[in-house]
Amino acid sequence: MQQIFAPWRFAYVSHADSAGACVLCDAAHGGVETLTLAVDGRAFALLNRYPYTSGHSMVAPVAHLGDFSELDPATLADLMRLAQRVVRAIGTTYHPHGFNVGFNLGEAAGAGIADHLHLHIVPRWRGDTSFLTVNADVRVIPEDLGETCAKLRQALEVPGA
Repeated sequence: MQQIFAPWRFAYVSHADSAGACVLCDAAHGGVETLTLAVDGRAFALLNRYPYTSGHSMVAPVAHLGDFSELDPATLADLMRLAQRVVRAIGTTYHPHGFNVGFNLGEAAGAGIADHLHLHIVPRWRGDTSFLTVNADVRVIPEDLGETCAKLRQALEVPGA
């Protein structure tokens, strides 16, 4: 099997390793500088620092948990409720044609941060993949992360979001 080197992936994970802390735990108590969008009960949402598309977000428990089966019912409910809010906020802000929503549980499943489980919310548009994405692992994001963060934070403040 051929190994593909993706430096962006290792840069993100190495931040957690070098500081001895979890980037998701840091983001749970962070703000705009950690791209945190919202905290809701036992869950929080943040932008993915290396997005597949504009608005690519993650929702994670505030507690440092890596095992999906260890989620208690209240945390799971908060996680799913916040995921719904983020999907609505992305939908009203960016009007994607669809979403990929899911967990990568464990390193073998593609989890870049395996110790702290998180749900990815990836907005999708018809034709949003190109030869660059497929052949060169290159993504073109048309908006600065700070701008995306500001828009989604504002959308999440709207009642009913």
